[in-house]
Amino acid sequence: MGALLSFLIHPFDTLRRRRNEFDEGNIDDLLYHLTLFFAFGIYTVFRRYQNAKNKAVNFHVAPLEAAKPNWTGHHIANAHLNSHRYDAQLLPPIGEAIGRDYITCFDPATGLHLDTILADNIHEIGAKIDKAAAAQLKWKKTTFADRRRVVRSLKKWLVENQELCAQTACRDTGKTLVDAALGEILTTCSKMDFLLSHGEKYLRPETRSNPPMMFYKKSQVHYEPLGVVAAIVSWNYPLHNAWSPILAAIFAGNGIVLKCSENVVWSSQWFVRAIQECIRACGFDPELVQLACCYPDQAEGLTRSPKIKHITFIGSEFVGRQVAVAATTHLTPVNLELGGKDPAIVLPGTDVDKWASIWMRGIFQNAGQNCIGIERMIVHNSIYDDVYQTILDRARSLTVGAGLSASTGVGTSVDVGSMISQTTVLPDGQTRDRFQELTDIVNKARDAGAKIELGGERYDQPYLTHGAYFKPTVVGDVTPDMDIAQHELFAPVAVLIPYETIEEAIEIANGTKYALGASVFGPDKYQALEVAKALECGMVSINDFGVFYVNLPFGGTKGSGYGRFGGPEGIRSLTNPKAVVVDRWPWLIQTSIPRQLDYPIQSPTLAWEFVSGLTGLFYADGWRGRLESLRLLMNANRR
Repeated sequence: MGALLSFLIHPFDTLRRRRNEFDEGNIDDLLYHLTLFFAFGIYTVFRRYQNAKNKAVNFHVAPLEAAKPNWTGHHIANAHLNSHRYDAQLLPPIGEAIGRDYITCFDPATGLHLDTILADNIHEIGAKIDKAAAAQLKWKKTTFADRRRVVRSLKKWLVENQELCAQTACRDTGKTLVDAALGEILTTCSKMDFLLSHGEKYLRPETRSNPPMMFYKKSQVHYEPLGVVAAIVSWNYPLHNAWSPILAAIFAGNGIVLKCSENVVWSSQWFVRAIQECIRACGFDPELVQLACCYPDQAEGLTRSPKIKHITFIGSEFVGRQVAVAATTHLTPVNLELGGKDPAIVLPGTDVDKWASIWMRGIFQNAGQNCIGIERMIVHNSIYDDVYQTILDRARSLTVGAGLSASTGVGTSVDVGSMISQTTVLPDGQTRDRFQELTDIVNKARDAGAKIELGGERYDQPYLTHGAYFKPTVVGDVTPDMDIAQHELFAPVAVLIPYETIEEAIEIANGTKYALGASVFGPDKYQALEVAKALECGMVSINDFGVFYVNLPFGGTKGSGYGRFGGPEGIRSLTNPKAVVVDRWPWLIQTSIPRQLDYPIQSPTLAWEFVSGLTGLFYADGWRGRLESLRLLMNANRR
């Protein structure tokens, strides 16, 4: 064994020593060293070629002026998407096109006007689908190395421009820079890293095992691109919610049309432009990725299009149902993520001080506008008072304001940003007071016996009078039947529900129509795991929240939707899994039809004996049954 290892490591040196045992000749040392030199040279050239081929490509996207922290502009009173209808200053310089819809873009934290954008109509959306389809014909033939280079280039750009990207997201949503860093930048980088490290592994042909009768076959599943897919996403994380479905789609070989929320058109255009510029810099057609900016009534240009082969939807249950119905026109598969009422069960004996910081972030991150945020704290009676007081005290210390308003002295220490808007625009163009709805549901809980010592109403920020702020709110002594415990709030509101037994806690957690994510906190990992197994949800974490977002399938069940995005299941859902079976040794054995089974069948009795014997030979229970089946098969074969 030692001689073999010596030969594998230094073949010429070993041969020289062996030869010296028999004669005084010698293998020229020069040959040995030249061989090593040339082998190292070839390896070095190959590695440099590979590094150059796969190296991230630099590209540039001009920043948006309004993303600068000290930028100022025209303030809109009571800003909403249709503000241009009531303020002529908000219309485009060229005037309003007759019969067309516009979208007023504004900073919800300050009320500053960002832009007024012409909304796409169904015909324009159809043209964008066609452009993506034309580009996809070439893109689907790219290698995984080509696709990795695009993702690697985007990751490099995002890391190097993370502050600018965070500021852009903050300006359009009113969130804080820390919330943008966590929910937009860090999460997106993690997903890109997952694609770079594991994307090819889950998309290349996968060999499957065969039943005994097919031992001579090779069975594989090929994951082929679908064509052009669509993603209709929510506004709460404009960078992540745009990039995540786009990256998954193009890595799987598809083109994509993204329909962003009308609330974040301003930033989404810039984020998508970055991807298009990256694709262009890598030598491919940037039309592969398209952005549709429209109101929901025009979205049927995507949902009913025969050219769209898959739809990912993130949004409300009401709109999600409409998308699902529209998709049946051409049987388009849909992934629906429709929000949740995520519970966090706190088991008896839990260290309150240890986990309080995670609870606070789970409740108040992004002003509570987080689909997997903690919407219900279900706390055991033995520690309920401690948990309630801890959250109340911390919530009282939260600073509410705009993360990009450092000049006011507020932005440098903001904990909770603004809501996306103080009004909701309905499909008919009318508006609804979002803050009044929140106030009403809090007051209804108070009237039903809930304990409210903090918040529950709009917050008038003294430095930002045009901002859309809601006070951090803590609602205690909530019962499971209250509306506040049943409906998704999507707001900075902590809802605390006491319980007595663990069975009761599980029943409360499962007692809503939603079933997206959940958390379980407790000192005993095994007890917490048993509780987690009993929860009706798509995702659950132990002693944490929201950590299932990167490499695992993301989605829910019940009223939270169906299907998954993220992880292996998510990227494979954007492909056509094609089963391919070939002969393993075509020169040796291939499928042939026995004469007893050949059409036209000569003897049904003989054919039956042959098939039943064949079945028993491979699948009978026990050797005795298999031997009897073999005998039957041989008799049928001789006749």
